[in-house]
Amino acid sequence: MIYEASAFAVLLFVLFVAFVLGLSFYFGRKTKSSSGYFAAGGTINWAVNGVAFAGDYLSAASFLGICGMIAFVGYDGFLYSIGYLAGWVVALFLVAEPLKRLGKYTFTDALDSKFNSKAIQLTAAISTLIVSIFYLIPQMVGAGALVTPLLGLPHWVGVVIVGAIVVFIVATAGMTSTTYVQFIKGGLLIIFSIILSIYIFNNGLKLKPDHDTQKYHNFVSVVPTMDSTNTMVVEGYNVIGSVENKGKQFFKLEKNGVNRWFKLYNKENGNVLTEVLSITDVKGGDRLYNGEPKQNAKFYQIGHMSKIIVNGEEVDKTGPLGPFKFISTIGQGDVVRFLKDKFKDGENSVQVWYQEVTAGSEMLTPGLKFKIGKGATPITKLNFVSLMLALFLGTASLPHVLIRYYTVPSQRDARKSTIIAIAAIGSFYILTLFMGLGASVNGVLDVESSNMSAPLLAKAFGVGLFSIISAIAFATILGTVSGLIVASSGAIAHDLVDRYLGKNLTDDAKVRAGKIAAILVGALAIVLGIAFKGMNVSFLVGWAFAVAASANLPAILMLLFWKKTTAKGIAWSIVAGIVSALGIILTSPTMWDRYGLRAEDAFHSLDNPAIISFTLALLTLVFVSLADKKNKTAGELE
Repeated sequence: MIYEASAFAVLLFVLFVAFVLGLSFYFGRKTKSSSGYFAAGGTINWAVNGVAFAGDYLSAASFLGICGMIAFVGYDGFLYSIGYLAGWVVALFLVAEPLKRLGKYTFTDALDSKFNSKAIQLTAAISTLIVSIFYLIPQMVGAGALVTPLLGLPHWVGVVIVGAIVVFIVATAGMTSTTYVQFIKGGLLIIFSIILSIYIFNNGLKLKPDHDTQKYHNFVSVVPTMDSTNTMVVEGYNVIGSVENKGKQFFKLEKNGVNRWFKLYNKENGNVLTEVLSITDVKGGDRLYNGEPKQNAKFYQIGHMSKIIVNGEEVDKTGPLGPFKFISTIGQGDVVRFLKDKFKDGENSVQVWYQEVTAGSEMLTPGLKFKIGKGATPITKLNFVSLMLALFLGTASLPHVLIRYYTVPSQRDARKSTIIAIAAIGSFYILTLFMGLGASVNGVLDVESSNMSAPLLAKAFGVGLFSIISAIAFATILGTVSGLIVASSGAIAHDLVDRYLGKNLTDDAKVRAGKIAAILVGALAIVLGIAFKGMNVSFLVGWAFAVAASANLPAILMLLFWKKTTAKGIAWSIVAGIVSALGIILTSPTMWDRYGLRAEDAFHSLDNPAIISFTLALLTLVFVSLADKKNKTAGELE
């Protein structure tokens, strides 16, 4: 997609970054102890902490990823919202108060509170780092995607900017500045999501969205015929090639020296060729947008309704609608979605996005992404259940979320802040449904990046709203990445260096080690954010949740509720969860495609590992703990 930077957006972005850096300087002068650096000294008010919880948790996956997924696949994207929110029930009733009672700075502190085990210190610290890094990847991907339209800069520049700012925030003031950045951005995100939703309702539904149409691609449909030799003939075009891919037929046509791709599909009156969006990687690096040079900016935003029904009659537009009427009207009409495909044209790799008219009722029910009804197979159902399990269980085991319980004074405050977080997060996730559906019907989709749906929707209503929403989305990324890096630096400085290696660091040395660790983790996050460019951030976060649920939650729950749990059982459970989850992810069809291989040639068909890895980690803890207890009892008898 072609993006043009807005001067107002750039100014707002610069002012916001300056404010965040000033906040870090202010709190940096007050942060002297390791308690202040890693846990804000346990002095954060419960209400502030609750909103900061929301600011920490409502990451790029929530704002950019879920809205984008709903825009492209409807209700299936909203299932991520349901899964994320449901996980807080586990956090509230099972984890919040006990974790505050057991821990001091880090997740490892809680697990090791009863044992003082080197094995737990090592494995829990490694788990914290792995989960944090997996969660960092989508945040950095989202940062790069956001900076491109906001500042007109390449994706990798956005990733570097976010990495540099966050490392500065963490290295100067640690958890205190991170908390207040998260508090501010959590509040702003909810307020302006409400404002954006009001714009959506007031705009209503239209067959032709009100935008600058000169940059739109005018899609062409032609009806081919057959000559006496049974060869396809298209009036005005030369047919110069065709490709069949996964049962779909694509044709390359030439007119006036320009090549364009079309897709064959059936209509009531016979076969029709409809033009698609395409990008061809040609030798020399020139990227052509379906026959037009990229610099011509031939097309811009897409996604609209092709049929709107009100009171049983088809209309061109509806006028303002209430929230429930907005959803029900979409359900009665048709939405034009764009689906992606990829194939080879000789030596060139071609990516195409083709139109598919989808009933609005299908957008509002499961099935467009997760095959759990019609056309479902056992493996697609297993993938869906595994994803939901990861989202439900992962929340209560994310290290950067868990350490926030140590920033409040008491167990009661931990519980109260969790309730505030649930209210704030639940309210926001309801809004994602309206923002995602609003993006799908207002001609604002970037087919190359579903993550940009919400910011581009805001842009459709004015550059001012776009600038504010984009700055808030950027703040969302800053807040979450800051929390992740604080968790990672604590794992390295406090868990590994101070406790596992037994260095017995002084308070100043521990803070210094934490700052060095923050720089190293930030650098790694930048590299990975560039490498995973283009992937939907919610999908990537699903992996982080799966690893967290597998490696951490069995250990937390069994430590709290099963008296026979041993240190060895916890350590081996963490190892089993990490190894099995990463093994399944790294050999999945999605990663196979990322490696440049055929997804169908992957070792297995499972993209979401939690149903296997969580179960394996839980069983490992039980069996190892029982065996350990038995061995100790036998030793005592001897």
